[in-house]
Amino acid sequence: MRKEQSLDFSGITTYSAQNRINLVTIDKLMVPGVTPHEVYTADGFDELIERIVKARKNDRPVIWSMGAHVVKNHLSRYIIELMKTGIITHIAANGATSIHDFELAYLGGTSEDVPTAIEDGSFGMWEETGAWMNEAIQYGAAHGMGYGEALGYYIDIHPEKFPNREDCILWNAYKLDIPATYAIALGTDIIHQHPTCDMAAIGACSGVDFKRMAYSVARLDGGVFLNFGSSVIGPEVFLKTLSIARNLGYPTFHITTANFDLVNLGNYRCKIGYEDPNYYYRPRKNIVNRPTCKGGMGWHFVGDHLVTIPTLYDRVKEEMQK
Repeated sequence: MRKEQSLDFSGITTYSAQNRINLVTIDKLMVPGVTPHEVYTADGFDELIERIVKARKNDRPVIWSMGAHVVKNHLSRYIIELMKTGIITHIAANGATSIHDFELAYLGGTSEDVPTAIEDGSFGMWEETGAWMNEAIQYGAAHGMGYGEALGYYIDIHPEKFPNREDCILWNAYKLDIPATYAIALGTDIIHQHPTCDMAAIGACSGVDFKRMAYSVARLDGGVFLNFGSSVIGPEVFLKTLSIARNLGYPTFHITTANFDLVNLGNYRCKIGYEDPNYYYRPRKNIVNRPTCKGGMGWHFVGDHLVTIPTLYDRVKEEMQK
């Protein structure tokens, strides 16, 4: 009986995204060094900049973890420039980040109006996004590729489909040979709703990426791990890969970590109990405190990505030129 209680997705109706209204568009992307922005200041921020610059001058990694709102806040070009200038050595993200990035590359827009679309079941049912991403992932799984690599390769061999790929983070990572790894939680992304979705292929590609993430974390001694807005996937993957690295004997204690979010944690280094809701905020434990308890330094910075990321870019660029 239970084996029969499985919904058939073959009858799902999909729609072209070409006429969709998008809340985020390519013409609104911020331009590094050109678009005006507020300047971010906070205790410890100057030291973090120094540590990022020192890490790169010593050829140590800078891992950039993020959630989808970095892309949705029109900040893609900052990430791309930080890769091109050799600051970011690894991109780590979740499935939603890859989807918004992918949609900007082919459509020039992303982020639909969910409250209205969920009313009739049209939310997330976009033919091009679902069909093309699943096609890329299934090819990648058949050829031993990672999730980010598979999408980057697909965009690269289909330039006619992706007129905006120069502003695509994962494609630029692919061209620069920088790991772009995506930790996928099955059932959380709109491409999982598509009739052609193959969960096994998604798991295979994301599994390759998990090992690639572990490889980068294993070399993090003297390096920096930055997390922007990923409150669950990013912190959990980081903690697991760090445990793997230490289990295998890699020196990963002289590390710098920083979490950027809107959540104000107050004194985030003090011990708190289970009764405090902040105890369950994963970045506090899994990024800032636990990984640095035997060395290194961790910070939690409160601020809007529209302020923190452009300021970080400006400051790092300035310090690297000294």
